[in-house]
Amino acid sequence: MSTENKMSTVEYIQHHLTNLHVGEGFWTFNLDTIFFSILLGVFILWVAKKAMATATDGAPSGLQNFFEMLAEFVQTNIKDAFPNAPAFIGPMALTIFVWVWLMNFMDLIPVDLLPWLAGIMGIEHLRVVPTTDLNTTLALAFTVFGLILYFNIKAKGIGGFIKMFLTHPFGPYLAPINVIMTLIEEIAKPISLALRLFGNMFAGELVFMLIALIGGTLAVGAAALFWAPLQAVLDFGWLLFHLLVITLQAFIFMVLTIVYLGMAYTEEH
Repeated sequence: MSTENKMSTVEYIQHHLTNLHVGEGFWTFNLDTIFFSILLGVFILWVAKKAMATATDGAPSGLQNFFEMLAEFVQTNIKDAFPNAPAFIGPMALTIFVWVWLMNFMDLIPVDLLPWLAGIMGIEHLRVVPTTDLNTTLALAFTVFGLILYFNIKAKGIGGFIKMFLTHPFGPYLAPINVIMTLIEEIAKPISLALRLFGNMFAGELVFMLIALIGGTLAVGAAALFWAPLQAVLDFGWLLFHLLVITLQAFIFMVLTIVYLGMAYTEEH
C-alpha cells in the first residue's frame, strides 16, 4: 500500500498493532475487537439457525452433517474429562471452540487487506483478530473462572469451598500456606488460559507482518524477482502451519475449560 510503503519497519508494525479505540486508561474500548467479536458471534448464530432450519431425520445435508460431527467431537471430549457434566456444558464447549476458532481464523486474512480498506474509509487503525487482544482472551478466561467458582460452591457448598482453601494441599495445620497456594492455583487457571491463547495468536500475527515486510520493504526494483517469490512461499507455508495452530489453540481452550469445570464439579478437590 502506498501509505504503508512510506513507513519504516517499526512504524509499520506499531501501526498494525494499534487498535481502533476510544477512551483512555482503564476505560479504553477497543472498537475493532468488539466489532469483530460480535460479528463472528452473530455469524455463528446465523449459520446454526440455518443448519437447524434445514435439519432432517433422514440423510443429513452437508451443513447438518458438519455440525453433527462437530457436536459429537465435543461430546466425546466432555465424556472423557467431565463424565457427569450438566446439559449446558456441551453447547457451551461447542460455542467456545467455534467462536475462538473463528476469531483465530481472522489471522489468516492477508494482514494488510482489511486495514487498507479501513484506511480508504478514513479509519486509521484496525486490528481484525480479536484473540490478539488480551482483553478478549481475559474476558473469555474470567467468564470460565466465574463458572469454576459456581461449580466449586455448588459441589462443595460454601463451607466446603472455604475448607478447600484452608486444608488443600498441606492439611489443616498449614492453613495460611494452603490459602495462598490454593488462591494461586485457582487464579492461575484463567490467567494461563488467557495468556496461552493470546501469546500464540499475537506471535502468529507478528510473523505475518514480518513476512509482509519482505514484499513491502525489500522487494524494490530488480530485488523483487527474489524477495516477492520468497514472500509468497513463506506466506503460504506459514498459513498452512498457522491453520494448525489456530485449530489447536481453540481445541486447547475448549478442553481446558471442560477439565477445569470438571475438577470444580467433583466433591473431592
